[in-house]
Amino acid sequence: MPNLFAAQRKIKDADLPSAQQKLDILQQTIASLTESGYQFIGMDHFARPDDELAVAQREGKLHRNFQGYTTQGDSDLLGLGVSAISMLGDSYAQNQKELKTYYSSVEEQGHALWRGLAMTEDDCLRREVIKTLICNFKLDYLAIEQQFAIDFAGYFAEDLQLLAPFERDGLVERDEQGIRVTPRGRLLIRNICMCFDIYLRQQARTQQFSRVI
Repeated sequence: MPNLFAAQRKIKDADLPSAQQKLDILQQTIASLTESGYQFIGMDHFARPDDELAVAQREGKLHRNFQGYTTQGDSDLLGLGVSAISMLGDSYAQNQKELKTYYSSVEEQGHALWRGLAMTEDDCLRREVIKTLICNFKLDYLAIEQQFAIDFAGYFAEDLQLLAPFERDGLVERDEQGIRVTPRGRLLIRNICMCFDIYLRQQARTQQFSRVI
């Protein structure tokens, strides 16, 4: 995040690995850790097979929040300190990011809240779809339809169109019952989930032609 951290702005783009090199590094890392007995949970997470994260994933009970994978799916998170983020119910809030402003806010108003977001019904629905895919690498349409009283194919018509290139590339498999992410697709689960993120819709359209890694 070079826009936030000055030190990162000193890094030249030419010195960074290419998309293919990053993918190769990820594949090598996964191979090395799985050969050493770790289970690939997803993205940058690994765990021993008897770890609670690995067990939860095998049982289809794994959850994820903005801090990463977790077994505590229904827990609220209260952020304490500078820049901390809280997740309470279907709302998010962030504290002041600068220490001086943080202290003055606490002294003047008794808290350091800076900004917040109340999720819409659509936000909650899309969060569940993305969470399910990113945790379990598969999605059952009926479960989502029953939970949110929607017709999945109709509601997510454009999203499924954005998913089509991933299906053609063998990264996902889709039928009338749901979606399954293939072992190859797990390497690009972030990109796959972008298809269902309304706030990243334009970026998801673009990545049909240029994969974001």
